[in-house]
Amino acid sequence: MIPAVIYGHGKKTEHLEVPAADFEKVFRKAGESTLVTLDIAGEQPRTVVIQDVQKHYLKGYAQHVDFYEVSMTEKMTATVPLVFTGTSIAVKANGGSLVTVIDEIEVECLPVDLPHEIQVDISVLQTFDDSILVKDLHVDPKVTVVNDPEETVAKVNPPRNVEADLAAPVVEDVASVAVEKKEKAPAEGEAAGPEKKADKK
Repeated sequence: MIPAVIYGHGKKTEHLEVPAADFEKVFRKAGESTLVTLDIAGEQPRTVVIQDVQKHYLKGYAQHVDFYEVSMTEKMTATVPLVFTGTSIAVKANGGSLVTVIDEIEVECLPVDLPHEIQVDISVLQTFDDSILVKDLHVDPKVTVVNDPEETVAKVNPPRNVEADLAAPVVEDVASVAVEKKEKAPAEGEAAGPEKKADKK
């Protein structure tokens, strides 16, 4: 059994326990953005969302669960995951690297309108100058996105130019050698290396 709490707007917090196997099965399917029916012995079923799950830091199993009881007539705020789909030309053809800046957004809506996920089509990323912002996401008109509309969701970074990276150190080495040779040049009146050897002979 997993210890849990259930609370909601204007509702008293209650402590309960849920079967671990049943919870894990539901959580894998619903996540934290889907309405779930919570059956409590001797009471009417309640409509909730899984608000928070505390997991074991090593083994990853749930140790505590927070359920938020919703009112079907009141708007709620929830976090919805982003699912990236499609193929970016900037990645596939131009060798760039896809960067997903955020992978979830916060929304406000009635419980019945809460999306399970929001799909993001990355095929619009055709050049390294393209980006997808929060305001570009396609959401139901009944759903209000809380995040900043100008926040970046995804972009593509260009590949590193290996030749360009290697060019700068080579120039620095040549300059260093030139200075070194200049500093070691014979002083006025001093014989050069080969002439010294000739004198010794």
